[in-house]
Amino acid sequence: MRRRIFSAAATTVVLGLLIPVAGCGLSDDGDGDGGTLRLVAAEYGDTPATSSRAFWDKVTEDFTAAHPGIKVEVKLLPWTDIDREVTRMVKAGNAPDLALMGGYSDFAAQGKLYPADELLSVTAEANFLQPLAEAGSVGNTLYGLPFVASSRLLFYNEALFTRAGVTPPKTWTDLKTAAKALKDKGVKYPFALPLGPEEAHAEAMIWELSNGGGYADSSGNYSLASDQNVETWQWVKDNLVTPGLVGPTPPGQLNRADAFAAFLRGEVGMLNGYPSLAHEARGKGIGVGTVDMPVSNTLGAGESTPAVGVADWMMAFKQNGNRAEIGTFLDFVYKDENLTDFAGRYHLLPSTVSASRTPAGGGLDANDQLFLTALRGAQLYPVNDPSWVKVSDTIKRNIGRAVEPAGDPKTVLDDIAEQADEAVKKR
Repeated sequence: MRRRIFSAAATTVVLGLLIPVAGCGLSDDGDGDGGTLRLVAAEYGDTPATSSRAFWDKVTEDFTAAHPGIKVEVKLLPWTDIDREVTRMVKAGNAPDLALMGGYSDFAAQGKLYPADELLSVTAEANFLQPLAEAGSVGNTLYGLPFVASSRLLFYNEALFTRAGVTPPKTWTDLKTAAKALKDKGVKYPFALPLGPEEAHAEAMIWELSNGGGYADSSGNYSLASDQNVETWQWVKDNLVTPGLVGPTPPGQLNRADAFAAFLRGEVGMLNGYPSLAHEARGKGIGVGTVDMPVSNTLGAGESTPAVGVADWMMAFKQNGNRAEIGTFLDFVYKDENLTDFAGRYHLLPSTVSASRTPAGGGLDANDQLFLTALRGAQLYPVNDPSWVKVSDTIKRNIGRAVEPAGDPKTVLDDIAEQADEAVKKR
């Protein structure tokens, strides 16, 4: 999801949300009483009313009622802290039994995780949506169990489009034409382009895929400075940024949260978004249209490119040796009703084939179904590469320079690629 898939999760979380569920604290004192599993999970809510605590409280109580010999303690941490805290626990020899967070490959590379085939039945393992299963696998072995996911589509403000007399774009040329018409009507952000450090790697990947590029080649190796990617950012700079079609804030200084907030104020004509933003906008009376990301002029109308997909991962640590108990708990958590309950709370998408077929329990309305369709053919970040954490941070902090007035896309992408090569060597 970032690696995060829910924007509110990145905001400051009040201390009251960090109280562990299941009735007791999650200590750092070792394995507990032998009948207790410890789960460290990211907090998806941003207020007490939206906290993930209610979900985990119910799930753990129901699980223990069905399996009296196993208790589960859950510690909720904000997204800003969970990677660092779980890494600290693992290094201290005090890994939790389970963690739900935005990455897993570092721990898989260290041999710290159980593979899925030691935890789940063959049927359960085969139930994950294929793009998610591929992203959760190192080689042919699944280590990161996808929990909830999302995909990205192009959003447009229907009222602003009507006022500007334009139709949803299918190509980059269409997008530029629409953005110019929106600017002529006084729209503050004709196309909001968030290339700030919060989640620039998502926006960048969306654009690069729409020109046949992306982050990796067919062999899975980084291709960050490919000809297609250089062409992408040269076009964006020349056709959107330089003519002033992206709004008053330089893209490299515009974060996703700020772009989304502007969309909710009715100041944005177009941006790339995900389901929760559409629900929030409609709740404010903003008519939202969604279409696939327009393709480049090189590809042409009628061509299709994958959407960007994002997932969060459940992983099981070997350290405490509770494989059987972990497997029993995962079987319970991944029941359709539990996945759809969690996904519905945050307008996300369940990670399994069977749960995605049960919209009644998970809040999958017609809008969410569009994102689910996109997810089935989506391309995810290369999260199965242990260097991705470093590489994604490099992209987030540098890609905005490619569209600055004095910036040169090829030079910036070459620099990012060089840093990525160094990260790969150190992994």
